[in-house]
Amino acid sequence: MLPPALAQRQSDNKISEDLRRSSAGADDSGSRAWSKTVNGERLSKVLIVASSSDVDLVALRSDVLARGGSVLYNYLSVRALSVVVPTVSIAALAARADVISVTPNRTVVRKGSLLQDAAAAGDAISPAASNSPLDGRGVGIAVLDSGIDANHRSLLDAAGRSRVRAVVDFVALGNQAIDKGWKKGVDYTVSTRKKLDYRDSGDAVSRKLNADPYGHGTHVASIAAGSAAYQFPNSTGVAPGATLYDVRVLNDKGVGNMADVLAGIDWVIQRSRLANIRVMNLSLGAASNDSFLIDPLARAARSAAAAGIVVVAAGGNAGKNVAGQKVYGSITSPGHEPSVITVGAANMRGSANRFDDVMTTFSSRGPTRGSLTLPSGRRWVDNLIKPDLVAPGNRLVGALSSNANGDPASWPLLAQLHPQLMQVPGAAQQPKETLMELSGTSVAAPAVAGAVAVMLQANPGLTPPLIKAILQYTAQPLAEGGLVDQGLGLLNVEAAVRVAQALRTDIGSAMAAGQLRAGDNLLAAGQVLPSPRAVLGSGQALPWSRMATAGGTHLVGGEALLTQWQPVFDPGLTWARSVVLRNRVTYLLANDKRDLPANTVPARIVEQQALPQVLLAPGVVLLDAVAGTLAQGASALLAPVPALVARASAGMGRTLGIGFSVGTRSVWAEGLQLSSGFVVGEGFILSEGFILSEGFILSEGFILSEGFILSEGFILSEGFILSEGFILSEGFILSESLADPATAADPSLLGD
Repeated sequence: MLPPALAQRQSDNKISEDLRRSSAGADDSGSRAWSKTVNGERLSKVLIVASSSDVDLVALRSDVLARGGSVLYNYLSVRALSVVVPTVSIAALAARADVISVTPNRTVVRKGSLLQDAAAAGDAISPAASNSPLDGRGVGIAVLDSGIDANHRSLLDAAGRSRVRAVVDFVALGNQAIDKGWKKGVDYTVSTRKKLDYRDSGDAVSRKLNADPYGHGTHVASIAAGSAAYQFPNSTGVAPGATLYDVRVLNDKGVGNMADVLAGIDWVIQRSRLANIRVMNLSLGAASNDSFLIDPLARAARSAAAAGIVVVAAGGNAGKNVAGQKVYGSITSPGHEPSVITVGAANMRGSANRFDDVMTTFSSRGPTRGSLTLPSGRRWVDNLIKPDLVAPGNRLVGALSSNANGDPASWPLLAQLHPQLMQVPGAAQQPKETLMELSGTSVAAPAVAGAVAVMLQANPGLTPPLIKAILQYTAQPLAEGGLVDQGLGLLNVEAAVRVAQALRTDIGSAMAAGQLRAGDNLLAAGQVLPSPRAVLGSGQALPWSRMATAGGTHLVGGEALLTQWQPVFDPGLTWARSVVLRNRVTYLLANDKRDLPANTVPARIVEQQALPQVLLAPGVVLLDAVAGTLAQGASALLAPVPALVARASAGMGRTLGIGFSVGTRSVWAEGLQLSSGFVVGEGFILSEGFILSEGFILSEGFILSEGFILSEGFILSEGFILSEGFILSEGFILSESLADPATAADPSLLGD
C-alpha cells in the first residue's frame, strides 16, 4: 500500500494521461490495442492498482462486474486487477477510495565467445578461476519474452538434455482461455489463478513444436546462458551452465501487453524458491508515462525483488530520434523502477578490446520521466539516474530459433523480415545450430542476467540490491557518456565475481533472520575487497568505477559500501529520492498434503511506507559534491563518468560519519516526503532535514542541488534547460514514450 495521501488524489489524477485522453475522445483513432468498440460500445482494457487489505479485492471485482465489465487477472506481485470495462465507467472506478491508479493495458515490445571476452566473463568462468567452473549452474534464469527454442543445441547440457526446465505461455492464456479478453460480465480470476498456481510447473518443453515463432526470446536466452563452443563462431553466453525458464509473454510478432507480463512475473515469483529461479530477464518495455510509484510493471518488479529475485531489464532503444539527435528521458517501464538493474547497450566494435568500446547511439538514456499528479495539483516527476550500467549490445551473435526439426522454412519472423540478421560470417547454419545477429538493449540485458547467475553460483547469499551495487562498483567507465548515458560503466563479470567470492555466503539468511545491523562486516573470513583493477588474459587492465548509485539520485563509494552491511541492501526496501517504501512478503505455511515446505511460496506481498531507519552506514563516502564541483554549472548527469571517477579518487568525497538515515518525524503531506533527519557529512545533522514545502526534499543528490537539476525544467522541443535557466545544449530532446514496434531501419535490431 502507498501512503494514504496518494489514494486521496482526485479521480482524474488517478487515470493515466493516455487513458484519460482516449476516454475523453481526444485520442479515438482506434489504433490503441487496449481500446475497442464492441457492439457499438467502447470498451477499454485497463489495470487497476488498488490499496486494500483484501487480497482477493472482492469489492472492487464486484464493482467492475456491476458496471458491465469483466475481471481477467488478480495479481500476486502487485495489488491490482486486469479488467475490461466500458470506457464510460473508468472515471467512476477511479473515484473509489481503494483505487490508486488506472492505467491502460499498454503494449509491451521486445527491445531489440566474443561476448564472454567483451564482458570480461571468460576468466571468471574458467576452471582455473575456482575449483569448478563458474558458469551459472544450479541457478535458474526466467526469460519473459517471445518463447525459447528448447531444442537448439546451444541450450542443451553436456548429456544432450534441454536446460529449459519449463515453459508457460501467457499469450495463449490471454488470447484463448479468456475469449481474447473482450467478453463482458465475467470474472476469470478463479480460472486464471489455476494457471498461476505454483503447483502448475508449466508444459513439457519437448512438446513445443515451434516455441519461439518470433525469434527474439531464443536469442536473448542464448546470450544469457547459451553453450556453443561446438561451432564457429563461438556464440557462448555469459552463464552457459544456468537453467532456463521460458515464460512466453510476447506473441509471434514480438508484441505483448502489460497484463500478460504481470501474470508472467507472478508465475516466476511463486516458483522462485521451489526452482531456485534467482534471476528474471525482461528484454521488453512499455512506455513509462507513470511514476514507478504507481506503474503496474514497476510495482510488480519491485515485488519480485522483495522476494529475492534479481530483476534485469532492458533500458530501451530510444536513444535517438529519426533525425539522429540524442534523446534523453526515454527509459521504458519497468526499467524506470529503482529496484531493477536497468541495462544500456555498448558497442564492442567487433573486438574483445574493451578500451575502444563506446555507447551505442540507440541505447535509451535517463533520467527516468515517469510522473504522477499529487493532491495539491503538483506534478511529481521521478528523475532517477538510469541506466545502472551497460553491457555489450551491438551485433551480438546468438541462437536462431526454428521448429523441432530445425527446418529452414520454419525460421522465425525476425529472420524472415530481416534476412541480413542471419548473415553471420563463418556460420554453417546447420539445423538446430542456426545463428542470428541482433542488437539492442534487449541483448545487453541478458548478458547482465547471465553475469548475475554466475555471481549467485559463486555466492548464493547475495541480495538483489547488493548485486546491483557490486556490478556498478566494478563496472568499467567508458570514455564518453555521463551517468544518464552509461550508468556507472561497462559490465565487468570477472571483477564482480571476485567481489562476490570475497563476501560472506550467509548474507541473505542473516538478513532474513534479523541478524545484520548497519555497519556489520560482510567480508568472508580472511578475505579483503579485491584490487579495483583486473588484468585479463589479454593483458588489459580494467579500472573500476568504485561507485554506485543510492536513492536514485546520489553517488556513493568507499570500500565500506561493500565490506559493511548497508540497510539499502535489504531487497524489501526501496529508496528513491524522498520516498522509502517497504515490501513485505508473506509465505504459505507448510502443508504435508501439498508437499510444501514453509516459507517457499509467497502468499501475498504488501507495500507500505518504511519505518524510520538508517539507510547507509557510517564509513560510506557520499560523492554528490564531487559531481557538483566537476559540473561547474553544467549537469553532472552529463559529465563523463571517467572524470567523476578521477575526481572521486582524488578524495573529494565526504565520509558519512553518522550514516544516512530516515528520521523519526515522518510527514507524508503529499505522500512523498521521506522525513526530517537526513544525516550527512562528518556527523553534521542538517537541521530539520532537507525539506522544501509540501513534503519535498530540497537536497536530493542530483535533484535541486548545485544548480544542475533535472526536475521540471525540461523543454520538450529544441532541447532542454535546467530549472536554474542554464541551457545545456541545443538538440537534446526529451522523450516520455516510444513508438513501437521497431521498423526495418531500427538500429536496435541491426546495430550501429
